[in-house]
Amino acid sequence: MTTTRSASAPIPSQTAVQALPATMRAVVQPAYGGPEVLRIEAVAVPVPGPGEVLVRVHAAAVCKGDVHLLTGKPYLLRLMFGLRRPSHGVAGQEVAGVVEATGAGVTAFAPGHAVFGQVKQGFAEYVCVPATQLAAMPTNASFAEAAALPVSGMTALQGLRDTGKLQAGQRALIVGASGGVGTMAVQIARAHGAEVTAVCSTRHGEKVRSLGADRVIDYTREDWSARPEQYDVVLDLVGDRPLAACRSRLTPTGVYVASAGEGGEWFGPMFRLVAMSLRNALPGPRMTSLMAAPRQADLQFLASLVEAGKLRPVIERQFALAEAAAALGHMAAGHTQGKVVIAV
Repeated sequence: MTTTRSASAPIPSQTAVQALPATMRAVVQPAYGGPEVLRIEAVAVPVPGPGEVLVRVHAAAVCKGDVHLLTGKPYLLRLMFGLRRPSHGVAGQEVAGVVEATGAGVTAFAPGHAVFGQVKQGFAEYVCVPATQLAAMPTNASFAEAAALPVSGMTALQGLRDTGKLQAGQRALIVGASGGVGTMAVQIARAHGAEVTAVCSTRHGEKVRSLGADRVIDYTREDWSARPEQYDVVLDLVGDRPLAACRSRLTPTGVYVASAGEGGEWFGPMFRLVAMSLRNALPGPRMTSLMAAPRQADLQFLASLVEAGKLRPVIERQFALAEAAAALGHMAAGHTQGKVVIAV
């Protein structure tokens, strides 16, 4: 259910004026593996340093990146996140909540402000995050909806607008249109004035159409890469089709943007990305990969789309914090429609 609040009035918070507890509940990941390695533990409440904000988490969303960090696969990821065990300790990257305290130098936020953003260690009752990675919550969104926005929303936005250079009147193809990123990409492409074709399975077709897709290709019945239509931007969130076929679906000045790809357990889609780079040596359409980055301006833009009625996160299911393992297991199983959210 969506709750509406005044844009100028912060949400009252008792803990904003009272002493914070010494410990909190958090979803701890002591090892790589399946959802069974996760456990709820009492850990110390973090203290915001200079430029940081302490947020009391009301909702946290699960993204595909959480599954990769859970399993440590592809193994190449472990060079950045811990070779033998995960260095992050607590899982979670997307949250919405209320500011409880601020560190030195923070002027944009104050206790009681409702915020959302991309974080580290977000599956917990409190999280510290740089103020530059937060934005004010959309005034017409619930905490669950706001938590669903950061990673998936910025991936869709940066893939279409920044990497794909999508313009009004162009034709966009969204492959994997029913997932967390895909459902937002369909709406963001429409908000940019594009003609949108979405690729998804039979059971998701009606939902994707309701989000604004002009056409839907059912991948269980036909191969989108074998069809004759060409597109100005292809945002591929699946990456299971041959690159030559994907490139043939682009206009002469088109852009293929990959945000996923099949690959082995060791290197993931790395070799596919190298092959894409080699193809760019040829004249014609461009093929590129996407690595979305947290940007406060993009969070603010996503909030403005929500407030304008042009973007609404699709939430398939909500879990309690104690059910975080089940939430990640549900995401890992695949074929989720929209986002999975953990209510904290």
